Amino acid sequence: MGSSIANNLFTILIITTLFIVSSHAATFEIRNECPYTVWAAASPGGGRRLDRGQTWTLNVAAGTAMARIWGRTNCNFDGSGRGRCQTGDCGGVLQCQGWGQPPNTLAEYALNQFNNLDFIDISLVDGFNIPMDFSPTTGRCRGIRCTADINGQCPGQLRAPGGCNNPCTVFKTNEYCCTNGQGSCGPTQFSKFFKNRCPDAYSYPQDDPTSTFTCPGGTNYRVVFCPRTSPRFPLEMVESLNE
Repeated sequence: MGSSIANNLFTILIITTLFIVSSHAATFEIRNECPYTVWAAASPGGGRRLDRGQTWTLNVAAGTAMARIWGRTNCNFDGSGRGRCQTGDCGGVLQCQGWGQPPNTLAEYALNQFNNLDFIDISLVDGFNIPMDFSPTTGRCRGIRCTADINGQCPGQLRAPGGCNNPCTVFKTNEYCCTNGQGSCGPTQFSKFFKNRCPDAYSYPQDDPTSTFTCPGGTNYRVVFCPRTSPRFPLEMVESLNE
């Protein structure tokens, strides 16, 4: 009798735990407002082609950390989902299993962390390819965005086909990559270029104080590529991406 009661209590505990975890899972609505196709990518989550106005919804488990969402441009995939993208490519597959190749604008997040808070940011540490808005759709916290014309104004040393590289990608030194640990580097002329145009975003790896934001655990989110307030891309770029 005692073991039966214990087993029942254990089953109830498991069910309750599963209910609590599932109730705190986050929904991410990923929407493309760009005047060209974007191949959305997510880790975890995979990938999806989004024509203008299309949406992809992801359900992400509570406790997920070191996660990111980004957009890929100028992609060609065959029927088996293999191919390449000009920016943000993830190993030549539609369904991303890892992270993307710079330059790519990143929406990064960690769910249900310290004090049951979500930590979110937009990062330009891998450079920039698409304007982005990353905002809560529930909960009480602020959204963040990076919608400047960074591709059009990109310094010559950082220019890349379809985007603007972060200097770490180009120069690979501690000055830009902060590879020697916490406090080993600071703002540079290049990081200031990004920060002046996108104050919400990470401009170099140790740009934490002004670039990490929190929301209550259980918040749902929306990531928008080319939100309506972002500048229009040059016509020739749009046409090349739609070829």
